[in-house]
Amino acid sequence: MGLVRGMARTAVVAGTATAVSNRVSRRQANRWSEQEAASYQEPQYSQPPPAAQSSTDDTLAQLKELASLKEAGVLTEAEFDQQKAKILAG
Repeated sequence: MGLVRGMARTAVVAGTATAVSNRVSRRQANRWSEQEAASYQEPQYSQPPPAAQSSTDDTLAQLKELASLKEAGVLTEAEFDQQKAKILAG
């Protein structure tokens, strides 16, 4: 009788240990998969990239204004080229 009881107790302990071990393994695997998924996500930008479009629009507006000043005779060809280079550089 004592031998059967001891074997039953060992079986219960082993079964509980296996269940706990499996649960811990699953949790750890889930954490690793979440971390891996997070590392493959695209970076989040604090400011949207279309800001470059607005600077392009500003540059075009400045160049058009500069061209109109040249056509009106306010700027010489050399002054126009100098100002155009400044606008395009920065």
